[in-house]
Amino acid sequence: MTIITGHDAEGPIGFSCQSFYSVSVDPPLVSFSVMKTSTTYPRIRGTGTFAVNILSVSQETISNQFAGRGTDKWAGITWNPTNNANPILDGTLTWLDCIIHAEHDAGDHIIVIGHVNELGAPQIHQPDPLLYFKGQYRSLLPPSRTSS
Repeated sequence: MTIITGHDAEGPIGFSCQSFYSVSVDPPLVSFSVMKTSTTYPRIRGTGTFAVNILSVSQETISNQFAGRGTDKWAGITWNPTNNANPILDGTLTWLDCIIHAEHDAGDHIIVIGHVNELGAPQIHQPDPLLYFKGQYRSLLPPSRTSS
């Protein structure tokens, strides 16, 4: 799971995003998809930049908080800015700061391509990533088996 973040004159902006992927190594491009009905993405678009926060397994609550509508997504969230002032959430597994490179219409979504200009992995010990598949959070570890 990822949280896409930005920062404009009104303050920090962000939303949960499960559709994120690498597009190109040279130049370094990444992409995410966002619903056309999003009220958050137009504010990010207006800044021309965004950050991708790749969540760790311990950040399920944060993922749920940013997925909600009509709530204060930033309540209790601590973060630090990138060089473009985009929020990097504390505890994030890794992050990328991007400049919007292109947008493509895709049915009820917009595919956003970003050019990576800064990245980091603040954790020394790398926990597992937070995964979301078939409507629920998942683990990279196989289910534990008990012997009979």
